[in-house]
Amino acid sequence: MVALTVLAALVILGAITLGNSLRIVKQYERGVVFRLGRVNSDPKEPGMKAIVPFIDRLEKVNLQIVTMPVPAQEGITRDNVTVRVDAVIYFKVVDPRKAIVDVEDYRLAVGQVAQTSLRSIIGQSELDDLLTNRERLNQGLAIMIDNPAVDWGVHIDRVEIKDVALPETMKRSMSRQAEAERERRSRVIIADGELQASNKLSEAAKAMSDTPSALQLRLLQTVVEVAAEKNSTLVLPFPVELLRFLEGNTPAGVAGATTAEGAAGSADEAKTEGAEADATTRADLDAIVKAMSESLRLTGTMPEQERSTSDMPDSERTTSDSGERTSDPSGEREGTTSDSVDREDHLGHA
Repeated sequence: MVALTVLAALVILGAITLGNSLRIVKQYERGVVFRLGRVNSDPKEPGMKAIVPFIDRLEKVNLQIVTMPVPAQEGITRDNVTVRVDAVIYFKVVDPRKAIVDVEDYRLAVGQVAQTSLRSIIGQSELDDLLTNRERLNQGLAIMIDNPAVDWGVHIDRVEIKDVALPETMKRSMSRQAEAERERRSRVIIADGELQASNKLSEAAKAMSDTPSALQLRLLQTVVEVAAEKNSTLVLPFPVELLRFLEGNTPAGVAGATTAEGAAGSADEAKTEGAEADATTRADLDAIVKAMSESLRLTGTMPEQERSTSDMPDSERTTSDSGERTSDPSGEREGTTSDSVDREDHLGHA
């Protein structure tokens, strides 16, 4: 009975010992064995591995790529813009022994290095680089994190900047800048189109100048386009050939004189208009007076003194009248009255 009990105890002890000595290492893991606190062999490959119970201790290290988000870091860029940047890092263990022996917690160590490196990248870069040149920044950030991680048996596969948070004022400024840039581009495109259209029109004008019939066909085509719609527009085409005919039949001297007079007279037209009107009025009055004088002379009713006066030039007649008035100031009124009566009688006979 006692023997059976001892045998059963030995079987149970052997099972416990066997259970503690056997370990299963998965395909994506490697096992580091510590014998009495010392690593005395290479990492164990995947499969069932036996260790010495109560003497060896097996540490499993995951070799899969680890995805670790980097908390958002706030910093000031080189062009003095406050931003918040967060990223994600991908890494894996390439040396299980270093990852276990050389660093206490390689995950925490990689996370802290990623945060400090991200802040350094923010301070060294400008805002435009963070927004448009992320590929280069990602490569630089990966190199900065990978340098200390190599000693820990960790390889940084890649680092990606996820988001760049900007202040609201900066967002509004950037939106205005983008709007101004689009407006500039639209104006440049419109100006370029106008330039190309003017060049094409110039070429078309040269082609039509060689063949006048093409201009007539273009005119008819325009009339057809205008008349295609039901509208109240009336188009009266004026033949260009008529203008050319008039231009060709105009004498060169007359055309040149007309052009010179138009250029010179445009400035003096307003000044000479009043003088010409006054001269015309005076000439008409002189013609009427001369006609009346001739009619009175023919009838013989004009006194000799008045005839002689009428035959005189205007300047002499004015001088003689003024001399008579000066020599006989007392009889001026009576002479004037008698002269007016005689003129009325002569006009009646005429």
